[in-house]
Amino acid sequence: MCHDPKGYVSRLYRDMTQSLAADGLPPTLITLMNANGMMVTVMDIGATWLSALVPVEETHREVILGVQNMAQFYEQKAYLGATVGRYANRLAQGRFSYQDRVYTVSQNQGEHCLHGGGLGFDRQRWRILSATDTEVCLGLISLDGDMGFPGEVTVEVRYQLEENNTLTIAYFGKTDQPTPLNLTNHAYFNLMGAESGLDVLSHFLAIQADVFLPTDQSGIPLGQWQSVTNTGFDFRVLKPLVQDFMQDEAQQNVQGYDHSFVFDADPCLSKALLMSPDKKLSLSISTTKPAMQVYTGNFLAGCPNRSGGEYQNHSGVALETQYLPDAPNHPEWGGELALLLPNKLYCHHTKYHFMTSSAV
Repeated sequence: MCHDPKGYVSRLYRDMTQSLAADGLPPTLITLMNANGMMVTVMDIGATWLSALVPVEETHREVILGVQNMAQFYEQKAYLGATVGRYANRLAQGRFSYQDRVYTVSQNQGEHCLHGGGLGFDRQRWRILSATDTEVCLGLISLDGDMGFPGEVTVEVRYQLEENNTLTIAYFGKTDQPTPLNLTNHAYFNLMGAESGLDVLSHFLAIQADVFLPTDQSGIPLGQWQSVTNTGFDFRVLKPLVQDFMQDEAQQNVQGYDHSFVFDADPCLSKALLMSPDKKLSLSISTTKPAMQVYTGNFLAGCPNRSGGEYQNHSGVALETQYLPDAPNHPEWGGELALLLPNKLYCHHTKYHFMTSSAV
């Protein structure tokens, strides 16, 4: 915190830590900083990516959406910056089966389970296992039966800030019983500034994916992947989000983009590129996960922001690297990968590389 742009991080600490979490104690915040002056703040509640200040020319941009205090953190239903699990995205009818046994889990989106259920990982206090100037590791134990999921699961999330303005989020997990596990971060990005008042539909986006997953109005997969060719889901060449916005029935079902794109198997290549409309800042994403949910904040209206007001629809875009929604119920997709077994280690990472215009 030695280099605090205009007292921004100090105010963030003051406002968040002067309010209490659900357990009656204040949250703990950790700020990482590299030599370039990029600053990332992480909170133990929800293992949340709370803030990202990226140097752009002579100033800093806060590029992820957030709230002012803990009351607002619990008020918002958008999972702002949180680590979500046990199972990110949806499980249809809040159930899955394994070896002929059917498990019923928390139903918090109508009859479906979204992001682990009503008291998922995003609402829990994680333990800070270690912290340095550029890295913090948080851990959580989810007991057998938590939100209806079987098995005791131990998970860790590690945030590491590199000198080239790359933030790597690594995820680790183990279990004593077979259980679905699908962790992701739910940050919403606005590369013009989270409090700029500008929506993200004028941002440019490219995604290296030939197919996407259509869904019904509840976000439940309809069952078959579809080619992006000749659809508004073709982001294989960089284009403005607004270009084909709401042009397909698949988008109209969910009021915009809220769909998974399926990657090839090479985790080293950039899977997605997001660019600000002024082209001064870009975000490249690479991941070991097989898919990414693109959500254009279609229902953000009314969500509290850091300025004492509210975000509007499309104030940010979430780029959630993950297994496919409802994958445990779709073995034809290789859905068994989304089930963690006792003799296996869950190990994945996603890299977020922020680049200014001179570096793009």
